Amino acid sequence: MTDTTLSKSPQSPRSYRWIGIAAAVVLVGAMAFDTTIVQIGSERDVQVQKFSPEAYGAEQFPLIKQSVETRAVDAVELSTAIAADKKAAAEKYGVATSVGPVLPVKFTGVVGERKANYNVVAVEGLPAELTVRVQTGPALNGTDLRDATGQIEFGQFKNQIEYQDAGSAINNEVKKVVLGGIDPAALTGKTVSVIGVFKLVNPKSWIVIPVRLDVQ
Repeated sequence: MTDTTLSKSPQSPRSYRWIGIAAAVVLVGAMAFDTTIVQIGSERDVQVQKFSPEAYGAEQFPLIKQSVETRAVDAVELSTAIAADKKAAAEKYGVATSVGPVLPVKFTGVVGERKANYNVVAVEGLPAELTVRVQTGPALNGTDLRDATGQIEFGQFKNQIEYQDAGSAINNEVKKVVLGGIDPAALTGKTVSVIGVFKLVNPKSWIVIPVRLDVQ
């Protein structure tokens, strides 16, 4: 009786090549499935950093300060213009916002009473019924400085929170740069020169946030 031995024929080099190609195709497919395409500049772009209010405020405040100082109107002249035609004065000197124009102003006066976060300043030549208050902290309210140039708009930010944070960060720069070396409680009776802005809501009450405050 003759034994018959069965043996497997060896795989050809061509078969190994096709197996390798198939494996490569599967690997590339798996990589593509697990890969997300990110457009440069999009929210998912790793190069886009999270919004930093502190950095934004430090960057923008010097630009705002320069703009306000350049455009600031003498308080007596501004008051006269507002009394004559509030709308015309706002269009000539101010920047429009949804709740009233922001006007740049400059004046020298004597500091009177301090109340809350404000110091009243008596400015010669202004009507007796007009009260000028300067925000001296520690809290600085409003977004007047953010809105003072018309160059900072809501559409530049991701949402309302960032837009509000930008205004607060600019105010914080005022605390550091303008008011950092000043004791507001010790200003009463002293003469100050102020450059700043206020939102024209009540013509008889100006609440000024300063970009410059010099104590004489």
